Amino acid sequence: MGWYGRVRALVMKEFLALLRSKASRTVLIVPPLVQLIVFSFAATFNLQHVPVVIYDQDQGGASRELIARFAGSRYFSIEKMLASSQHIARMISDKEALLAIRIGPRFSQDLALHRSARVAVLVDGRNSNTALVALGDVNAVIQSFDNRWAATHGWHAAPAVLVERAWFNPDLRSRWFIVPGIVGLLTLVVALLVTGLSVAREREAGTFDQLLVTPLAPWEILVGKAFPGFLIGTLEATLIILVAVFGFGVPFVGSIWALYLGLLLFLLAAIGVGLAISSASATQQQGLLGVFLFMVPAVILSGFATPIANMPRAVQYLTYLNPLRYFLIILRGVFLEGDGIAILWTQYVPLIFIGLVTMTIATFLFRHRLT
Repeated sequence: MGWYGRVRALVMKEFLALLRSKASRTVLIVPPLVQLIVFSFAATFNLQHVPVVIYDQDQGGASRELIARFAGSRYFSIEKMLASSQHIARMISDKEALLAIRIGPRFSQDLALHRSARVAVLVDGRNSNTALVALGDVNAVIQSFDNRWAATHGWHAAPAVLVERAWFNPDLRSRWFIVPGIVGLLTLVVALLVTGLSVAREREAGTFDQLLVTPLAPWEILVGKAFPGFLIGTLEATLIILVAVFGFGVPFVGSIWALYLGLLLFLLAAIGVGLAISSASATQQQGLLGVFLFMVPAVILSGFATPIANMPRAVQYLTYLNPLRYFLIILRGVFLEGDGIAILWTQYVPLIFIGLVTMTIATFLFRHRLT
């Protein structure tokens, strides 16, 4: 039997070990889909029905029109109209309201005289991202009111008009940004779990010594244990991509060949990490801990949620060692920007390098365990 037959037999054994029980099959399929659905709906930067309290000192026609615009917006929910300012601090402190809007006593009169009118906005800044998004929505409502007022009340010139245009994501839907990232995140989880426990499982089950007396060379054993990770990771990623496109409506405007080339290179790097962890582990528990020890920093340092440019300089250098960083750029480039292989080659090269290094380390650790 040649090397191909030996490796094929080992691959079949690995698939049987992974899929022989209903629980194992369920773990490989159901959790990634559940996480995709939960994360896609729960992880969003858009705000709706933000609780707002309003203190209207003017009580004039202009202030009522402005309040009506806030009431008619899907972004805000007016919780209470205040008669004084003394309850504003308590309501924001107790999280009864995220925003407090105070309309000055001369608001309508100033607008009638074509003068600037004052509106004060107090926002709960404990969650800075939410506060910034909410302030942006407030600004949009006030700007819409300004333009409408200027057009209907004979102003010689409308207030300064800000024309916004978002490339690649015209409606600024955060789901379009998050869901492609989840494809990379869940592919990493599946690849690490499939390969990160394979060698440790052999040791724990007592079958590792049996591998040593087979005619399989060390590299053949590694190839046999890596191939199921490639196949399962590719199938899982394909399923998640289909759900993202047809289930959540995320646009796919780039090259499918560019995406799958990036996927295979990313799996090479991730499987190398998983095999290195598994080769260094004596038990499945150690392998599982090693997987999570790598996975959590990899997600944090990938740019999935926090922009890499906002990280300290030393941490930014550390992200260059993270394969998920490059795969997220590939995913978002293909999904939203229409990128092809020619544009993404700068992301492929680091993945090739990381994959070769991690597979070399895995081979070294495996050989070391054999001796």
